[in-house]
Amino acid sequence: MVDLMENHTLVGEDIQLVIKGNVLAVLSSKNLEVISSAIHNGGCKKTKAIINTQVFDDYGDLRLHKDPVKFIIESSNKFGNFDEFVGMVTYASIKDFALVSKKEGNLGVSVIATAGCTHSESAGEKIEVHEILGTINIIIIINGNPTNSCLATLFITSTEAKTAALRDLDIRSRYSSDEATGTITDALVIAKTGFGSNIVYGGPASKLGNLVGFCTRKAVKEAVIKAKVGGFSPSRSVIKRLKERNLSLEKLASEASKIENISIDIKELKKQLEMNTVMTSLLLAAARLDDDFKKGLIPKELIDVKILSNKFSEKFLDSSNSSKNKIIKQLASVDLPPFTKNILITFLINNKLQEKNGNLK
Repeated sequence: MVDLMENHTLVGEDIQLVIKGNVLAVLSSKNLEVISSAIHNGGCKKTKAIINTQVFDDYGDLRLHKDPVKFIIESSNKFGNFDEFVGMVTYASIKDFALVSKKEGNLGVSVIATAGCTHSESAGEKIEVHEILGTINIIIIINGNPTNSCLATLFITSTEAKTAALRDLDIRSRYSSDEATGTITDALVIAKTGFGSNIVYGGPASKLGNLVGFCTRKAVKEAVIKAKVGGFSPSRSVIKRLKERNLSLEKLASEASKIENISIDIKELKKQLEMNTVMTSLLLAAARLDDDFKKGLIPKELIDVKILSNKFSEKFLDSSNSSKNKIIKQLASVDLPPFTKNILITFLINNKLQEKNGNLK
């Protein structure tokens, strides 16, 4: 079977994005100056080719990690032989790439991103991993002439933009459920044409930094949404959002059943959550408040967290429930974050009471 080629024009003179088979390549007729964290020819290089290679499922994670460069070089042969090409590797589908370009005067930026967030993480947490199935790879092409120090600053700016894109989508760490800052194997390539006078500043408020930040954030966000594996829809369900916070239906049902008169299985809990969108929305809001509690961000004027979260139950429990105080005392046995716990139990108790009253009529 012959691989069909897909071409896209990028900023700069005679620079193309070409996709063929499992390879996404940026090809230039002239040398580009590059700074990168790429696994093949990373660091500071001059090159006419930047390649992002997709690993097929049957290739094997262990085989890849023993010699990733071999796989990259073999894949690059689809485009002939290049001297000193820069190469990255990913399990994410390159066909789900995102391309964002923007110009301001003679200055132009193109950003290409591929993404899979199956191993999203929050930098600084403890991570144990045995298999790598997704990554975020970013290629930034600048039609301009940033200095070396400016390129280094742009590394920071673009990484901040990547993290902002993940937070726009509320991507959580697979390991701690904290807000994700990236995945465990991300790679970044920044290339310049050298056109024009020196550009010194690359921070988010600078002209170039603003272009890079905007394009990177938009491209990463689009790539994560488009990804068929490791992708995240911005409109995914509350149940999925809760699971990403380590609050699965299994855990919620198990912990809620510790309260007297609540005995609920996963199927019934899912049904109740899907039927009552108001309480489900409150549950997600409570989970976000629990995020702040975990980080120590509860404002001091909101009194003690235990008292405050219990007041959630007092506020929302049906006024006709004579067991209100008894229920609140039992909450200590439920191993869930405080605000989520109170809203969930209140929701289930109220449903139980409404069901009972309905049967009496």
